Amino acid sequence: MAAEDDVKQRQIIENRARNISHNVRCTECGSQSIEDSQADVAILLRKLIRDEIKAGKSDKEIYKKLEDEYGETVLYAPKFDLQTAGIWLSPVIVGGIAAGIWAYQKHRQRTNVHIMALNLVRGVPLTPREKETMLDILTPPPPPRKWWWPGK
Repeated sequence: MAAEDDVKQRQIIENRARNISHNVRCTECGSQSIEDSQADVAILLRKLIRDEIKAGKSDKEIYKKLEDEYGETVLYAPKFDLQTAGIWLSPVIVGGIAAGIWAYQKHRQRTNVHIMALNLVRGVPLTPREKETMLDILTPPPPPRKWWWPGK
């Protein structure tokens, strides 16, 4: 019975160690977990994790110790804080700003067309740039070419 309990205890420790090792990045490789890496530092970290488990530490305490010693980047799932949120949300914010600028310019262009039309009605001459803009807006685009149609 004692041997069977000992084997079960070792399996529990091994499973916990493997689970933790899959969530810790190898500091030498960077792209592999320490479970998959054969680098010297990965072997040392796997041993450290097993020693900490045998010492009775919880998974959370082990992750905290690794983060304190090697930095937050050693964990594959870093904690979510304001800096992490900024990194993940920055593309959305930049895209929103770009869409806002584009919409504002389109609105302004339409508004300028109305002002130019009013000026024409009032007899105010257009500047060359205003004439160019008016022609760009009022000239219909050419019909699309049909690739299956022979000729031009």
